[in-house]
Amino acid sequence: MARASLDKDPADVAAMFDDVGKRYDRTNSVMTFGFDRRWRFITGRVLDARPGEKVLDLAAGTGVSTEEYSRSGAWCVAADFSLGMLRGGSHRKVPKVAADALRLPFADSSFDAVTISFGIRNFVDTKAALVEIARVVKPGGRLVVCEMSTPTFPPIRFVYRKVMLPLLTWVGRRVSSNPDAYVYLFESALTWPNQRRLAEIIADSGWRGVEWMNLMFGAVAIHRAWKPGDDPAARRLTA
Repeated sequence: MARASLDKDPADVAAMFDDVGKRYDRTNSVMTFGFDRRWRFITGRVLDARPGEKVLDLAAGTGVSTEEYSRSGAWCVAADFSLGMLRGGSHRKVPKVAADALRLPFADSSFDAVTISFGIRNFVDTKAALVEIARVVKPGGRLVVCEMSTPTFPPIRFVYRKVMLPLLTWVGRRVSSNPDAYVYLFESALTWPNQRRLAEIIADSGWRGVEWMNLMFGAVAIHRAWKPGDDPAARRLTA
């Protein structure tokens, strides 16, 4: 069984997710008590994909989120570094592509939007990936990121870090095909930047109009940003 370390070596991360691909969706639903479905729904609302648009769902895993976004009528492709994860979603009738976030196999300005759900914290270089993602998005296109974050209320933050994350890790270890992978996921959540810091990283990568919305008191956050070429001032982050 593979277990990545926090230096996020790409080969180790891919091997770790290869191990969990077959049971990943079931494990996620169990360890989040079903909230993963709600988070996908809200992310889809924020993405606001339209018929005729092209959407890249990056770090898509088994394509469960890609399938959700495709219901809008947009053409959505699932891209992931782990072949095992993509194979785990072979029953889903969405396009799938093996792809490294730092070297995306797409032409410049190919997509109207890119979304990443619970995958950006596994990138070995977050800023470099965000720059590369901007390359494949059309001017005025959008980025939507849903990721673990930091509860804003100190007592809830304490319970989240000391009770909820260890509990979720314990559950994940018992239902996953690779228990050690969930130790890595727990540790990576603890070291991940908070909402404001991630917004700064996104802005420093060339995106503008960065905003975020907290879910679950900030334990999860959705960030949205725009590639220069359109004015996002009239748009607000609502769901």
